[in-house]
Amino acid sequence: MVRFRLLTCALFYWGAAAVSTAAPQDAGAAAARAYHRHHQHDIVRELVELLSIPNIATDTPNIRRNAEMLKRMLEKRGVTVRLLPIEGRGPVVYGELRVPGAARTVLYYCHYDGQPTDASRWTDSKPFEPALRTDAIERGGMKTPFPEPGMRYEDDWRIYARSASDDKSPIVAILTALDALRTAGIPLAHNVKFLLDGEEEAGSPNLENVVNAHRALLAADLLITADGPVHQSGRPLLFFGNRGVMDIAITVYGPVRPLHSGHYGNWAPNPAMRLAQLLATFKDAHGRVLVEGFYDDATPLSPREQKAVAALPDNDAALMRELGFTRPEGGGKKLAALINQPSLNIRGLRSAYTCEQSQNIVPTEAVASLDCRLVKNIDPKKQFDRIVAHVRKRGYYVTGAVPTAEERAKYPLLARVEYGGGYPAARTSMDLPAARALVRVAEAGLGEPVVQMPTLGGSAPMYIFEILKMPVIGVPIVNHDNRQHSEDENLRLGHFWRGIELFAAVLADLRW
Repeated sequence: MVRFRLLTCALFYWGAAAVSTAAPQDAGAAAARAYHRHHQHDIVRELVELLSIPNIATDTPNIRRNAEMLKRMLEKRGVTVRLLPIEGRGPVVYGELRVPGAARTVLYYCHYDGQPTDASRWTDSKPFEPALRTDAIERGGMKTPFPEPGMRYEDDWRIYARSASDDKSPIVAILTALDALRTAGIPLAHNVKFLLDGEEEAGSPNLENVVNAHRALLAADLLITADGPVHQSGRPLLFFGNRGVMDIAITVYGPVRPLHSGHYGNWAPNPAMRLAQLLATFKDAHGRVLVEGFYDDATPLSPREQKAVAALPDNDAALMRELGFTRPEGGGKKLAALINQPSLNIRGLRSAYTCEQSQNIVPTEAVASLDCRLVKNIDPKKQFDRIVAHVRKRGYYVTGAVPTAEERAKYPLLARVEYGGGYPAARTSMDLPAARALVRVAEAGLGEPVVQMPTLGGSAPMYIFEILKMPVIGVPIVNHDNRQHSEDENLRLGHFWRGIELFAAVLADLRW
C-alpha cells in the first residue's frame, strides 16, 4: 500500500509534467541553481547525515544502515525502492521513477560504500564526523562551524569526511536535482532508475550476480555513473570508459624467526632487500612495465578517441607543481595518454618495523601490495599469470600459500603471489547517439564546453553492463583534489552546486 501511494505521488509529480512542452535546454540547470541557493542548509544537512554513517563494505551492519537511509531518501522523492539482498553483505539499492510517455530509460549508478581508512591519520577531524573548512587544508583552510540558517555557504568551503566525494555526494546531487525540477514543474526527459552499490570499494564481488538475477528490472538504454572527479583543470568532464583493476600481494620470505642483525646480518637472507630488488625489475627508469606481454591485447583507441585525447587540456606542468615533483614517469608521454595504457602500482610495502618501533633485526618476511589498472580487452587473470611468470623468471619458486618447511628447505628464493580479484575495463563509443546527446545537454546546461575523455583513470565494474549491451558514460562532479581513497577526503561545495545543476540538465533534457 505504501509503495502504491509513492508511485501515485511520483506520477503526480512527474507524469503530469511529462505531457507539457519540453523545457528549454538550460531550464533544468537554471531551476537547480535557484533551488540550491534557497535550500543550501537542507541539502547539506541531508548529505552530512548520510556521511555520518560508517560505510566500509565489510562493516555489514553499518552498510545496511546506509541502505535504509538511502531507501528513505529515494522514497521521499517518490521513487519506488527495492533492496536487492546479498548474503552476508549490505544490499544493492534499486530505485525506479517512471515517466509516462518517456521513450528512454537511464540507469544512474553510484556506490555508497567507502575505502577503509585510518582515523588517526585525519587532520583534526574524523572520517565519519563531517567537518567544514574554509578551503582545502593544504591551502590553509580552517575548521569552521556549519553555518546557521540564513548564513550562506561559500563555494570554496569543503566538507571533510569519508565518501564526501567518493561517492555519496553525487547521490545527494542527483536527488536534489529531482527536487529542483519538481519544484519548478519541469518534466523529466526519461525514465529514471537507480543502482546504488554497497561493495564497489571492495571490488563489487557480488554485483554481477545481482545484475544477472535482475536483468529485466535493471534494463535501460544508458547507464550514467557519477563516480570519479572532474578534470584536473577544473573543467567539467564526461568520460566514456574506465580502466579495469586487479589486486596482487607478493610476499618474500627470509628466516623463520627475526634474527639479530649484528649476529646474522650479511649472512641470513633479508626478505625486505630481496623484495626491493624484485620490485625494481618490474619497471624501467621511465616507468614502462617490463613484465613480458603486459601491454599485449590492449584494444587501441579509435581515431575519434585519439582526437579526444589530443584535445584534453594540457595541465601536466601545473599538476606537477601542485603535487610537488619535477620529473614524471611515462618517458615523455602526457598523463592523458598514459591513462589509456595499463599500469602497475606499488600501493604499499611492509616488513618488520620502522621509525620509533624499529628494531635491529633481519625480518622474517616482506610484503608488497600492488594494483594493476587494465585497459580494454586485457583479461585480469591473464595479466596476473604474466606477473607470476615474471617473478619465476627472477629465480623464485612461486606458491599461492605460506611455504611449507619442505619448500623452505628446497628453494632458496620463495615468493607467495596471491590474486586479490579484479575485473576488466569497459569503453563506450563516443559516436553513439546517446553519447552525442549527453555532451550536447551537459554543455547547454553548464554553458561551457566539457572535457571528453575516452577512459577515466579510475576503475569501476562497468564491464557488467557491457555484458547487458548497455552503454556506460561517466558524469563526475567532484573536485579533482578531493583526496579520495586516502585520509582527509573532501568535497568542494562549489563543485557540488555545479553538479546539482548538471544533473538537473541531464534529467530534464537528455533525449536521443
